[in-house]
Amino acid sequence: MPSLYAEIEINVSRRRVWQALVRKDQWLYWNTYLYDCDPSQAFKQGKDVDLSLRRLPGEEETAFQPIVTLLQPEVCLKWVSAIPGFVNEHVFQLQETGRDRTKYIHQENFSGLLTRGVFPFIRQDEQQGMRRMAREIKRYVEGE
Repeated sequence: MPSLYAEIEINVSRRRVWQALVRKDQWLYWNTYLYDCDPSQAFKQGKDVDLSLRRLPGEEETAFQPIVTLLQPEVCLKWVSAIPGFVNEHVFQLQETGRDRTKYIHQENFSGLLTRGVFPFIRQDEQQGMRRMAREIKRYVEGE
C-alpha cells in the first residue's frame, strides 16, 4: 500500500497542537494545505466533513468529503475519503516527546485499483503539501 509521511518536532504541548489541528474554523489563519468548507461541522467519529486541499500554492482546491474514522483527543485523528477504485486515509498522530514538546506526524495511506494509476501523479505534490502543513502548524502554535 503506497503511503506518504511527514513529521516535525513542535515546542508546545500536545494539547495545544491538538487544538490547532481540530479547530477547522481556525485553519484559515495558518493552514494552506487543507481547507474547511463548513466550519459548523466539527470532527466527530463516524461523521463526514466537507474539506478541500491544495497540494501546491496557487493550485485549484480539490474538494472531498472524508468520514472521520478515529478521534482520540490529543493523540490521533483519522479520516478516510474514497471514490470508486481509490481510497485515501489521512492519519494525524501526536506524540509527547518531552515537557511541552510534541512530535506531529501526518501520514497518508492509499489503496484501491486506481492507486497505481493516480499515485504517481499526486505523490510529489501531496508530499510537499503535507510537509508545508507540518511547518505551518509548528509556526502557528509556537508563535502564539
